[in-house]
Amino acid sequence: MTLPMTVQDVNSLGAKAFMATFGDVAEHSPWVAEAAEEMRPFQNRDAIVAAFEQTLRAAGRAAKLALIRAHPDLATKAKSIADDSRREQAGAGLDALSPEEFARFETLNKTYRERFGFPFIFAVRGATKADILASFEERLDNSPEAEFERALDEIARIFRFRIEDRVAS
Repeated sequence: MTLPMTVQDVNSLGAKAFMATFGDVAEHSPWVAEAAEEMRPFQNRDAIVAAFEQTLRAAGRAAKLALIRAHPDLATKAKSIADDSRREQAGAGLDALSPEEFARFETLNKTYRERFGFPFIFAVRGATKADILASFEERLDNSPEAEFERALDEIARIFRFRIEDRVAS
């Protein structure tokens, strides 16, 4: 099926085709799409986004933490990064950092992981390197619980961006 799809197209997909289309919206966590798929039929694109976010919010803490931890560090050179993450980070210029900028991201990623126990999550679409670095600096002062919730909010934004890429309004 050609993307972007209509909501009617989404509603008419079989479960296997739905998973083939949306199983990677949540980074390395197809369980989110599996639960969202059961909420069909969707009235509009926002309802699809809401189904993904509702699934995230209803999950237990361990599942939420696993989803957060499934995300890559920003500006990583890891091979396991999902295609969507790679494109999103490239769109923010994170694939073309100077050696100094890359070192700064590595230091912030390490500091953040040590403080919170999970990677820094930031929905990078529309952001600049400077925006991301400023958010890194600001969020290092958050409490662990506030940062856990902020990570979930950012993941919900990532869901929206990825679904908007696949489904027409």
